Amino acid sequence: MTFVLAPDSFKESMTAKEVCIAMERGLRRVFPEARYIHVPMADGGEGTTRSLVDATCGALHSVTVTGPSGSPAEAIFGISGDGTVGIIEMSSASGIQHTAPDNRNPLLATSYGTGQLVTACLNKGVRQIILGLGGSATNDGGAGMAEALGVRFYGPHHRQLSRGGGALGDLQRIDISGLDPRLNGVKFLVACDVTSPLCGDQGASVVFGPQKGATPPMVRQLDDNLAHYAQIICQQLGKNVADQPGAGAAGGLGAGLLAFTDCELKNGVEIILSYTRLKQHLTGADYCFTGEGRMDAQTMFGKTPLGVARLAKAAGVPVIAIAGSMGSGTEPLYRQGIDAIFGIIPHADSIDNLLRSGTVNIQRTCENVGRLLRLHLS
Repeated sequence: MTFVLAPDSFKESMTAKEVCIAMERGLRRVFPEARYIHVPMADGGEGTTRSLVDATCGALHSVTVTGPSGSPAEAIFGISGDGTVGIIEMSSASGIQHTAPDNRNPLLATSYGTGQLVTACLNKGVRQIILGLGGSATNDGGAGMAEALGVRFYGPHHRQLSRGGGALGDLQRIDISGLDPRLNGVKFLVACDVTSPLCGDQGASVVFGPQKGATPPMVRQLDDNLAHYAQIICQQLGKNVADQPGAGAAGGLGAGLLAFTDCELKNGVEIILSYTRLKQHLTGADYCFTGEGRMDAQTMFGKTPLGVARLAKAAGVPVIAIAGSMGSGTEPLYRQGIDAIFGIIPHADSIDNLLRSGTVNIQRTCENVGRLLRLHLS
């Protein structure tokens, strides 16, 4: 028998690779002679770098960058096994976890560190960069990232703008003459929610600004500033980023990437599915196991288990999902290729204890699922 194990990470508990190992240990107690194919997955958010590094036998690297508040921050990036692809999660450098809740200010927060991660990848000689968006502390339209790559932003009296989304309302001129020439020929695959616009009621500032510390007046200012930023980009660079789906992702970083790099915005799971070669691994498989830390109605919106299930369904492979916890709204997943969902929590306990015991709980759950499968086969 062949089992394909393709889970996402269980946040704050296990990486996707560790979940694969736990799944195999549980199943192997029932099917010791089976073949197990590990395909660590992600959806473009947390865990993307680790999953793609694991899938391509690549390497992780650490670098000190400028965090969103301007203080130094330790960030990681990955390089694929063949050395051609750089892998970045913008949250590693510019994520909200780098700022204390009482010190968050999207008027000042900068994506400069994300640009430094791009530079670190260029220093490794990559020809492609996969960049996962999400979890940002910033609302600067990617201007900080662009500045780190050599772009200069000027306001009145030819003075260079300060960093952060609050300064963009004074933008008058963009100078791209210093843009890192190594970006020529480097293709960016950007993993994001491909529907989020830059501005308006569904845009970066209105939807996500408050969780980054924006008050209602700040939200209005940030939204107006991003609209002005997009107008200047259109006038001076000839690129219309305001109306592009995905431009509002990660505080408008999607717009900055569209303006200053050769990029394509795609659903994160689609990118990961391609690079992990899951479709090929499913050929001839008997079962596919997937899962994530919590499965609920949100799983239907581009999450890992949905992408895995659709691909497995097309290949005629039954899909079993393992969830750290289960919420409401999972019923539609059964129509998308998931055949059964099992939660791993054995009894009431504290969150800290459940996170620490995730590996044991997955092993036990997968062993029990395996015993059910054995009954079916006997």
